[in-house]
Amino acid sequence: MSPTRMATEHKWIYIGAIVVLAAMMIIGLFTFQQQKATNEAHEKANQLNDALVAQGFPARNPGNIAATLGTDGGPVCQDPNSALKRGLWLIQMANGAGGPGMRPIIADGRVLRAGLEVVKVYCPEKLDAYRQKIEDLKTSDTVHD
Repeated sequence: MSPTRMATEHKWIYIGAIVVLAAMMIIGLFTFQQQKATNEAHEKANQLNDALVAQGFPARNPGNIAATLGTDGGPVCQDPNSALKRGLWLIQMANGAGGPGMRPIIADGRVLRAGLEVVKVYCPEKLDAYRQKIEDLKTSDTVHD
């Protein structure tokens, strides 16, 4: 076997090994970034859960919170003070009837404080505007344990 033929055969082995190594590096990089985001989501979820428990709410599963809100608060932090979100939010604070029987209610202040904790943990830069939005609402102690 000539030396040039042997070098040509080995060249494909080297190229194949380099391609496999590069693919493994790319997969490792994506896995690392995903794990980093997962860890950050769980840290924020634990922080929110602890804050809610301190407010008197029952403990929640931090895994569910992390899956719902992720690292950035998800839909909660996407312009929480927009007119559309405020309208939808106020509609949800109603008596539950449909059509002409629907009436606004005096919401429990604890519900608003829970929302405040979410904004505080996930998007603190929007906290002041959110706080101003909920100060206008009339609340009371309507939920009894």
